Amino acid sequence: ECPLCLLPQPPEAFPTLASCAHHSCWPCLEQYLRIAISESRVQVACPHCPAALQPTDVHRLLAEPTLCDKYEEFLLRRLLVADPSTRWCPAPDCSYAVIAYSCADSPHLTCGREGCGTEFCYHCWQPWHPNGPCEPVRLAPSLANPAAQLLHPEDSAHGETLAQAESEDIKVCPRCSAFIMKINDGSCNCMNCTVCGCLFCWLCLQEISDVHFLSPSGCTFWGKRPWSRTRKTLWQLGMVLGAPMVISLVAGITVPIITLGIPIYMGRKVLAGGPGSWRSSLLGCQQCLSVTSSVLLSLFVSPIITAATVGVGMPLMLTYVYGVVVLSLCR
Repeated sequence: ECPLCLLPQPPEAFPTLASCAHHSCWPCLEQYLRIAISESRVQVACPHCPAALQPTDVHRLLAEPTLCDKYEEFLLRRLLVADPSTRWCPAPDCSYAVIAYSCADSPHLTCGREGCGTEFCYHCWQPWHPNGPCEPVRLAPSLANPAAQLLHPEDSAHGETLAQAESEDIKVCPRCSAFIMKINDGSCNCMNCTVCGCLFCWLCLQEISDVHFLSPSGCTFWGKRPWSRTRKTLWQLGMVLGAPMVISLVAGITVPIITLGIPIYMGRKVLAGGPGSWRSSLLGCQQCLSVTSSVLLSLFVSPIITAATVGVGMPLMLTYVYGVVVLSLCR
């Protein structure tokens, strides 16, 4: 039975993958790849695990040559956008890549696509301007950020209104400049570019690590915009000044909860048991002895767990508050 479509299939309908040992029927895998490639997701993972499918398996599973060509094109683009020396032709409907190593001193580039030959600048990616410096790209007033959409001077007022409406919904990847669209409704701000795989923050457009939203950067995991500088500074000062009281309060609540909670939980767990369990075959005295022994054992273990939790948690909190937060305030 295929785990995707839940239909019985003959053994030959389950292709073997080079990336992992999971098996799904051929039609399900083909449909899965068709959807992934149509969404430009070329780093396609196995439907059952994070292992990336090998290109040989993708070509073997896809029956349509056009899909294979798209897959190859997306793979190539993914490699090119990760190369800082790649420049893209600015001509309409061209998007040909020019790999320009060591061209900063001689920025005159020519598109090598047959029938194009557009000349453009290495630095600003605009048509070649031999008699003047690079001009900054004109942005709409509402799009004066790295997520900008370009508006030509002849654009109408309707175009400006549309740009204002989309300025917070369309931004660019900080690594490859691919356009990313997200409904800015306060949902998760951790974004993953499907072109280059960059993990970045939707609010500040910076590549992030796992602790980005825990750092005093003003960016929140949920929210439509980062905190203002005043709010961020007040929050950091509040953390520094109120940390001893908060940590003492947390420790005062945690210690009795862990110390008394574990024995109570274990006693109730042993007493409750379950239908047909070993408890049903014991006499009342034996059951009482089992509950008592489990509670006593928990009373011996719970202080150790409490000490380990407080001994590890408090230094970490103090290090974060008086290390990371204070350093951020100094900056």
